[in-house]
Amino acid sequence: MKKYNVAMAGATGAVGQKLREILEERNFPVAEMRYLASERSAGKKLPWLDKEIVVEDLSKADFKGVDIAFFSAGGGRSLTYAPKAVEAGAVVIDNSSAFRLDKDVPLIVPEVNPESIREHKGIIANPNCSTIQLVVALKPIYDEAGIKRVVVSTYQSVSGAGFQAIEELLEQVKAYLAGDEIKPELFPYQIAFECIPQIPQSDAFDDNAYTSEEMKLLNETRKIMGDDSINVTMTAVRVPVIGGHSEAVNIETLKKITPDRARELLEAFPGVKILDDPSNQVYPLANIAWKRDEVFVGRIREDESIDKGLNMWVVADNLRKGAALNTVQIAELLVESNML
Repeated sequence: MKKYNVAMAGATGAVGQKLREILEERNFPVAEMRYLASERSAGKKLPWLDKEIVVEDLSKADFKGVDIAFFSAGGGRSLTYAPKAVEAGAVVIDNSSAFRLDKDVPLIVPEVNPESIREHKGIIANPNCSTIQLVVALKPIYDEAGIKRVVVSTYQSVSGAGFQAIEELLEQVKAYLAGDEIKPELFPYQIAFECIPQIPQSDAFDDNAYTSEEMKLLNETRKIMGDDSINVTMTAVRVPVIGGHSEAVNIETLKKITPDRARELLEAFPGVKILDDPSNQVYPLANIAWKRDEVFVGRIREDESIDKGLNMWVVADNLRKGAALNTVQIAELLVESNML
């Protein structure tokens, strides 16, 4: 099997760590691995297989000879350095929001729209974590019955905000239990034993009173599904869970579809695992999805307030399927399609 030279920008971050793990787990055909990060992290050593690799300064990186460049270093760095990687001959798979809505950049979830990969011009965008698990659950229903409207509320774990956010939650829990004062740093309010309806925590609300995270669910869903007629309304909430994002999803279809038929379609769809026996308290939980690759779906039931409606509960590991795994699956799709 042919092997490929791989560069990873943002190798020291939470998504970068998962990328390293998943590339190894799935035996991705790597000839040479290079790690890139900010000047602050340059010089550190990170593992790859049975050796350690010195992290390079992204700002000084030469991408000559690189076949695939994974970018998980933030939108600003992607805008600056991803075009340089493409110019040097690499295909970039970008995890930031920098290119997701660019009409010349395909936004890919391999189970949903693999055919779009052939449209790439050097850069392929990885969708937002909440969007990925949503569209995987929507796709088989869309193909069967069409979708008029989706109402989604997300319950997103702190790992979506990085390692520092996990530490802040754990430290706040300790402080709360000890009766000590809690001083939020990364989040605008205490996150321990609290829900914060603002993601990302550092951004102002848009003029329409939605957050950028919420608008991603609308715009990215339409782009991936290839249907601007799908109406999506959403509320994104940060919850005191370490890992795994959960979503309450209400779907209004164009044609009537029963919960049993929806369950049957989802069971047959790649990447989905059904946990749906509420009488025995069987339904998806973040702790079940954490460190797993599947998108878990349960609580599938009819919406009794409308004629053609379904409710479901969708849960996935936001760092695996919501970021790193989907990125690697895109790279595998490039290999399988002989596009490198």
